[in-house]
Amino acid sequence: MKTFKPKLIMIDVDGTLVDSVPDLTYCVDEMMKQLGKEPCGEAKVRQWVGNGVPKLVERALTGELEATPNSEDYEKAYPVFLELYAENTAKRSCLYDGVREGLDYMKSQGYLLGCVTNKAEQFTLPLLKALGIFDDFSIIISGDTLAKKKP
Repeated sequence: MKTFKPKLIMIDVDGTLVDSVPDLTYCVDEMMKQLGKEPCGEAKVRQWVGNGVPKLVERALTGELEATPNSEDYEKAYPVFLELYAENTAKRSCLYDGVREGLDYMKSQGYLLGCVTNKAEQFTLPLLKALGIFDDFSIIISGDTLAKKKP
């Protein structure tokens, strides 16, 4: 029986390769301060990540997973967050333990590596470059690369 060996392994970024919550927390907390609101803290932000920046901003404004914020607050907050995150994409984020070794191992076994994330390209590319893993990937698909995001 012949064993199937894939040629390409696609890997997510946030929560898989990279702990980006420290940067996201900094940006959420600074956004909240600029809006005259209380910072949220890392424990809450860690619970809120995973559904994209717009949802993270909504959750920060409401303090809840599924609530909808006042549209005026959101319209003020969202661009503030984007500006902060553009300046703080990789200042506090880090690779999880073993990621460098894991990527090296997969490449040594002949696999091509791809990166797939819902994070916008303007944040993905600088993050991967700053953490020294950009060149490990044959293809990088960000949240705005294609018409439809990954599930």
